[in-house]
Amino acid sequence: MKLMHLADLHLGKSLGNFDLTEDQEYLLDQLLNIVEKQKVDAVLIAGDVYDKNIPSEAATRMLDYFLSNLAKRNVYVYMVSGNHDSDERLNYGSNLFEKNHIFISSKYEGKLYKQTFTDGKNEADIYLLPYVKSSQVRHFWPDANIESYEDAVRVILDNANIDESRNNVLVAHQFVTGNSEDPKLSGSECLGTQTVGTVEKIGYDCFNLFDYVALGHIHSPQYVGREEVRYSGSPLKYSLSEVNSEKSVPVITVNGKRNVKTELIPIKPMRNVRHLKGKIKDLLDKGCVENTEDFIYATLTDEEIISDAMGIFQQVYPNTVKIDYDNSHTREIDQVDISKIAENRSFADLISDFYRQVYGCEISKEEMEVMRTVAREVGVLHEAD
Repeated sequence: MKLMHLADLHLGKSLGNFDLTEDQEYLLDQLLNIVEKQKVDAVLIAGDVYDKNIPSEAATRMLDYFLSNLAKRNVYVYMVSGNHDSDERLNYGSNLFEKNHIFISSKYEGKLYKQTFTDGKNEADIYLLPYVKSSQVRHFWPDANIESYEDAVRVILDNANIDESRNNVLVAHQFVTGNSEDPKLSGSECLGTQTVGTVEKIGYDCFNLFDYVALGHIHSPQYVGREEVRYSGSPLKYSLSEVNSEKSVPVITVNGKRNVKTELIPIKPMRNVRHLKGKIKDLLDKGCVENTEDFIYATLTDEEIISDAMGIFQQVYPNTVKIDYDNSHTREIDQVDISKIAENRSFADLISDFYRQVYGCEISKEEMEVMRTVAREVGVLHEAD
C-alpha cells in the first residue's frame, strides 16, 4: 500500500507582489506524475489546502483540477482542514466527493472521522483530525478535564476506539513537538511560547497508537520524535527563510503492522527562490543564478543607497521580490539600543534621525508629511501631534 503525504499547499498564495498560480499549477502536475510513477494508492492532505479563508477563483479551480485528476486515476484522497482553511468552504460537496473516494474532514463534530482503505493485500484505518480548537472539544466532552490543547487532542483520540492491532494512519494539522525540542520552522510561522500561528503545542507521544502520522502546519519537512510522525512540509518555498530548504514529498509504503517505510521524492519548482548578496554591479551578472526567472531576494552591500534599485534589478531578474541593504549604515542601526530611544522625543525628531542615519541627509518637508500621514493611518500618531 502506497500513500502520498501532502500538506500546506496554500493554493492561491502570492510571493510579495507575484501571483504563484502558474507555479502551483506546475507543482500539481508534477505531483500527479509522481502519483503515476510511484503507483500511489491514496493521497493524504494535512491541511492549509488554501492560503485564505475565502479562496480565490484560481485557487478553487486548482483544487478541483487536482482532485478530479486523482479521481480519474482511481486514487483515494483523505483531506483535513488547516488553520488557513474555511471549514465550510473546504467541506462543500464532501458528500458528493465521497462517491469518487475523496474524503474530507474540515470540522470536528464530536467524533474522529475514520475510513478503512484496502489495496487488496493490506488494510489501514485512516483517521482524519481537522484543525480544532479546545473550545470545540469541550462542547462535545463537557465533563472531560481539558486544560490545554494537548488535553483536547488526547480526549479526541481516547474516545476514538482505535484498534491497536490494525494499521492506523492519522492525518492532522497540529503543532507537534519532540522530546526536548520544537520542530524546525520556516516561512510565515511564528514561534511563541506555546504556539505557531494559532496552533498550540502537543507532544508526539499522543500518537503512539498510529503507524504513521501525516502532519501539516510546519513548512520545513521533518519527522518529530519518531520517523513515522512526520511533517511533509510545504511543497513550494513561500519565504526567504526557505531558500536553502530542499522540498520533497513523502511516499509511504505500508506492508503489515508497524512495517512502514518512507521515501522522500524530490520536487523541482518551476521557479526557485534565491537570495543574492553583494554589490549591485556584481549581482547583475546573469551568471549569479541558473534561471533569471527565479524569485530573487537581494541584499545590497553598497554603501550608497541606489536610486530605483528594484527597477534596475527587475530588468535582469524580473521576479525580484525584495531588496534590502547590509552596509555600515544598517549595521550601525542594528547596534542602536532602541529601548529608550523614544523617551522625550517628538515624532519629527525620531523620523529625522532615522532618515539621516539611513540616507545621510535631511528629510524634506514633503517626505515628513507623508510619514505623518502614514503614522496617523496606523494609529501611532494622533492628529494633535
